[in-house]
Amino acid sequence: MHRSRIRRVLTVCLAALMAAATLTAPARAFPAASKQDVLNYLASITGRNIVSGQHNKEPASTPGQYTQQVYNITGQWPGLWGGDLMFRAVDAANRQRVVDQAKQEWANGSLVALTWHMCTPTGPSTCEFEGGVKTSISATQFSQIIQDGTALNTTWKRRLDEVVPYLQQLKDAGVPVLFRPLHEMNESWNWWGNRPGPSGGARLYQLTRDYLAGKGLSNLIWVWNVQDNPAGGWANYYPGSSYVDVVSLDVWYKGYPSASDYQQIQNIAAGKPIAIAEMGKVPNASLLDSQTRWTYFMVWSEQLTGSNTNAEIQAGYFHSRTLNQGEVNLTTSPQPARTGPITGVGGKCVDVAGAGTANGTAVDLYDCNGTAAQRWTVGADGTIRALGKCLDVTGQGTANGTPIQIWDCNGSGAQQWQSLGTGQLRNPQSGRVLDVPGGSTANGTRLQIWDANSNAWQRWTLPA
Repeated sequence: MHRSRIRRVLTVCLAALMAAATLTAPARAFPAASKQDVLNYLASITGRNIVSGQHNKEPASTPGQYTQQVYNITGQWPGLWGGDLMFRAVDAANRQRVVDQAKQEWANGSLVALTWHMCTPTGPSTCEFEGGVKTSISATQFSQIIQDGTALNTTWKRRLDEVVPYLQQLKDAGVPVLFRPLHEMNESWNWWGNRPGPSGGARLYQLTRDYLAGKGLSNLIWVWNVQDNPAGGWANYYPGSSYVDVVSLDVWYKGYPSASDYQQIQNIAAGKPIAIAEMGKVPNASLLDSQTRWTYFMVWSEQLTGSNTNAEIQAGYFHSRTLNQGEVNLTTSPQPARTGPITGVGGKCVDVAGAGTANGTAVDLYDCNGTAAQRWTVGADGTIRALGKCLDVTGQGTANGTPIQIWDCNGSGAQQWQSLGTGQLRNPQSGRVLDVPGGSTANGTRLQIWDANSNAWQRWTLPA
């Protein structure tokens, strides 16, 4: 029987029990993990599955109340728990409860997402939503926030310092966090929004990531976000691929993202994972079957029951593509290392130019000849190695056309590669894939990274 039909039958049977008691759902506990583990997972389900998610807004004293509502209706816990670092004084004082809930959700087998409704740095660090988060500041004040050394810039950094201990706890616990600050950057309801261009919201996002990265918070998965504003032009708010791990959309102007919304987000993401970070309607079968590259969705708190019937919620959670808690599996058994040639367009092999072993030696396409320069080991750690060196994106670049080289293995994102079901080799840091310029089959053609497309020269056959 189809999985979704099985779930529907089980739901009918469980409905009476759930009305009378709280049941304990099975969970697949997650071990300590890295942000790359989560990004690898999101890449692996792209086009195949979508993780269910539920946001839990204030009060911080009950950071799992809306997730509980999902369970009461479906008998399923969401595959992603969403929380907020909060803004009101009473909720900021309860941030520890939010962190504790995040740890528990991770331990139970759900991914963790945190939003932060930040109070304007022109005011106190805690505030009400109206007049504090939802407010306006002048262009001059904003420019001072993003200018190092100004009083407002210092205030902003102290504001970030307030949440560092909480985020550090999650890092220490091995919990990667889908972190979504400065969300809906293209909207004007918030003090940071509606500021396109390199000196606008994008610059504040860059400053924020740089500052928190400097605090050693390597567990943060940086989620960039816009709302489905029909004015478009969302790319004008994008801080650049090196600052973003996941590209996301909030859907409020309409029930579900349109086909053009879906395409615009993919164009910006350039191969990075995409997600619906806020929505009121639980995804229906039409959306789930047609827009298959969303990796997760998150329904907004009170909208779960305010905008959906129980039947609609159940249908979304029981859809065959939806992954709930217990179905999100980060702990797949590692594949053994495989060694041999990597072949591509024209039957040519990936080759270390001149069999050189110096750092920076070019990696090119060449007639297959069985030499050590074409003998690659594809490791379970995401590296691809030959001649004692790692396949590397030059200078940790993320732009189209960045050339490929070999370099001492150092664990950097420039040396991470994912084998996709399409036959492509993706570098998660850049969101781009291994590519032969123009599809040339000439010996010595140097390889590069490029946006994923349907061209044959991005398809590779790995060692068996």
